[in-house]
Amino acid sequence: MRKRLVSTAVAMAAAGVLMAPALAQADARPATPASALSHVDVLANGTGAGTAVVSGHNKPGTRFHVEGAHTRSAHTLNVDYQVQETGYWCGPAATRIALSARIGAPSQGNLAGQLGTTENGTDHIGLVTNVLNNNLGTGWYETKQMPNDPPSQAQRDLLWRDIVLDINNNYPIVANIVAPPNNHPPGYPNDQTIFHYFTVIGYDDANQNVLIADPASFGGNQIYWISFNLLATLIPPKGYSA
Repeated sequence: MRKRLVSTAVAMAAAGVLMAPALAQADARPATPASALSHVDVLANGTGAGTAVVSGHNKPGTRFHVEGAHTRSAHTLNVDYQVQETGYWCGPAATRIALSARIGAPSQGNLAGQLGTTENGTDHIGLVTNVLNNNLGTGWYETKQMPNDPPSQAQRDLLWRDIVLDINNNYPIVANIVAPPNNHPPGYPNDQTIFHYFTVIGYDDANQNVLIADPASFGGNQIYWISFNLLATLIPPKGYSA
């Protein structure tokens, strides 16, 4: 295990579920073949918050490869993306995306078993941390709690440092989020509070935006940029694996 900055925040229980499974299920639209998306240019449309990199390919289980990129300010990772296969497998799907940056990742079903995921979701982010480390044979990942809502400046600073450190070392971050109706990523249902897991696969240091691989595909959004500030306000009172 490498030396890491650690949060001094007190750990809190983190419910690892989406909303109701029926509502969280990705739309069953025709999938675009993986080969048609095998060379996604994540920087083609810029890195501004709200910019969609891949959208509209949201049939459950749809899979494609995202090519990473590295410029003076932006760094994104190669990952094997999949839309979650059930309404409650956001934890396994987000974990799978993270693992795919480094290994041939197990299936969502296999990871659901490792995580103890049920129809109620994945219980807490610590389970994700353990499964990431066990599959990679490493001690890199640690669980970071963000119980303060809004987060403290120290928690924000730690989150940004973790994102930069992890992405620079080819380790995506898995975040457990709570998105109320007034604080949503693109495409989320306007009248719902969403309990969810997604994966951070890149950042742009010039404007402090982050690249999200979202297995839920809400509103048909799979890969998109959001502001770091939005990410920091979505994680409390949960946590992340970094």
